Order: sequence, then C-alpha cells, then structure tokens
Amino acid sequence: MLWYLVLPLVILGFVAAVATRLQGNGREDAGSVNAPASQCGTCDGNNSKCEQECMMEAAVKPVEYFDDEELDRYKGRPSDAYTDDEADEFAEVMYTMRPEEVRDWNRSLILRGVNVPDQIKDELIAMMDS
Repeated sequence: MLWYLVLPLVILGFVAAVATRLQGNGREDAGSVNAPASQCGTCDGNNSKCEQECMMEAAVKPVEYFDDEELDRYKGRPSDAYTDDEADEFAEVMYTMRPEEVRDWNRSLILRGVNVPDQIKDELIAMMDS
C-alpha cells in the first residue's frame, strides 16, 4: 500500500529532473563558475603564469600553423644542431609575420616539438618583446 504513494513520487521526481535538465541546455546556470576567457594575446612575457596557462590552453587545441609545415621535418633536432641555411628557413618564416604573431608561432613550434635554431633566438626574443 505504501508503494502506491512512493512510486508516483519517485516517477514525478524523475520527470521533474529530466525536464529541468532539458530546459537548462543552451543556457548557463547562474551558480556555475566559469573560467575567464583566455587573454593569451595579451601575455607580455612578464607574467609566467599567463604564459603557462596559454601554453596549457594551446596544448589541448589543434596546433596552429603559420604556413610553415616544412619546418616539421626538424622535429626533435637540438637547437644547436642547425646549419646556417636551415636557420635561414626559420628566419624567412619569422620575418614574414607581424610582431604580434611571433609569440604564437613560437608556441606552435614548441607544441610541434620543433626547436628554434640558436642562430635566430636573439631575433625571435627581440620580436616577441616589441
């Protein structure tokens, strides 16, 4: 006899939960905590936390290429093992981009496992600082 009362209440609770869940799709809950939108474009190198967060964010996204797919053949090569001609390939790509893109390009290379040649590191850092 008690089941006649409990069973309808359980079913009603289940239906209410499903209806609430369906109505909540497509909108944010007022009580939910969302991480702030990333501002990786504004990281200036002075805040290591910003750089780390941007690197972690970039690691879970598809790698962005800067019309430099040919540089992937240097994956895993130490930065001090490039010839001057090979370093010139990196420099050619670097000098075709705007200064604000250089930091993202460097992140892209890191995520792809491509080390920047020692020959152009000073120029790379100078462009990232400008």
